[in-house]
Amino acid sequence: MLLTNLEFAFRAASVALLLVLAASLLHDFRNVLAARLGAAFVLGVVAHAVSYSLDVTSPVPLWHAPLIALSTGTIVVFWLFTRALFDDEFRLRWWHGLIWALVAAFSFAGCVWIAPSGHVRFSVTVVNLIVLGFIALAVGQMIASWPADLVERRRRVRVFIVCAIALYGGLNAVLQIAVAGHHVGAVAETINAGVLACTVAAIVYAMMRVDGAGLFQAAAEPAPPTIFSQPAADDSADQKLVDALMRLMADERIYRQENITIGVLATRLKLPEYRLRRLINQRLGYRNFNVFLNNHRIEEAKAALADPAQAEVPVITIAMDAGFQSLGPFNRAFKAVTGVTPTEYRRLKADPV
Repeated sequence: MLLTNLEFAFRAASVALLLVLAASLLHDFRNVLAARLGAAFVLGVVAHAVSYSLDVTSPVPLWHAPLIALSTGTIVVFWLFTRALFDDEFRLRWWHGLIWALVAAFSFAGCVWIAPSGHVRFSVTVVNLIVLGFIALAVGQMIASWPADLVERRRRVRVFIVCAIALYGGLNAVLQIAVAGHHVGAVAETINAGVLACTVAAIVYAMMRVDGAGLFQAAAEPAPPTIFSQPAADDSADQKLVDALMRLMADERIYRQENITIGVLATRLKLPEYRLRRLINQRLGYRNFNVFLNNHRIEEAKAALADPAQAEVPVITIAMDAGFQSLGPFNRAFKAVTGVTPTEYRRLKADPV
C-alpha cells in the first residue's frame, strides 16, 4: 500500500508540474512554433505519466489504450519539438501529422489487437524500437544544430532539456523491451515514477532559470537592418574584433566557403570560439550563426540579382556562388529576409514601378 501511494504521489506531482508548464508555454509563447510543440509534447507526457507501466504482461483495459497510443505518439512530437527548438526555420508539414498518426495507430493496435492475440513481446519491442529511433533523430538534430546557437545560456538549457528527455525515454524503452511479458513488481514501478517526477522537476527548474524569450526564438524576429553596419562599441578591443570580422565577411567573403563553421571563423580571427559567439550575439545582434552567414550571402545574391549584367545567370548559380549548397534553402532564406522569391526580386529590380 505504501509503495502504491508513493507511486501515485510521484505520478500526480509529474502531472501537476507538466500542466503548469504547458499552460505557461501556451500563455507566454502561443505564437512560437517551438513553444506550441513543447506544450503538445508536455501534454503527451501527461498521458505517459498517467498510463505508463514497465509491467506489460496482460491486455490493457480498452479505455487505457488511447492514453498509451497518445503517449507513444508523443515521441514524434518530441522529435518535432527538437527540430523547432534548434532550427528557427523549421516549419510543420502535413506528413509530420501523418507520421504521428501512424505511430499512435500502431501503438493502439498493439494494445487492443496484437498484444491480446499472444504477441505481447513483439508489440512492446516494435513500439519501443520506434521510440528509440525518434530519440536518435532528436539527438542527431541537437548535435547538428547546437553549434550554430549563439546564445550561451540558451544553448546549455536546450541541450539539457533534450538530453534529459532522451535519457529518460531511452532507458525506459530499453527496460520495457528487456522485461516485456514479465512482472517487475511495485518497487520498480515506484522507482520509475520517481525518476519521471525528478526529470520533470529538473526540466521545469532549468527552464525557469533562463528567460523564456531567450529560450524560444521570437515568432517574427527581425533580421539586423543591414549586415555591414557596425554597432557602437564601448570596448575598443571588441570594436577591433568587429572590424576584423566584418573585413573577413565583406572583403574576403569567407561566408562563401563550403561548410564554414564558427570554429573555423574563430581560428581565422585567433579568438576562442565562445568569445566570437558572444561578439556576434551581443555586438551584432544575431542569435544564430547560420542566420549571420545567410544574411551576408543574401546581400551578395541581392546585388547579383539586381545587376543587369547578370540577368541571364541562373538563380541557382548565384545562390551557390554566394555560399548556399542548394536552391531550396536559398529560396527559403531569401524570402524570409526580403519577402519575395529570388525570381520575383530579380523581376522587380528589372522593372521598377
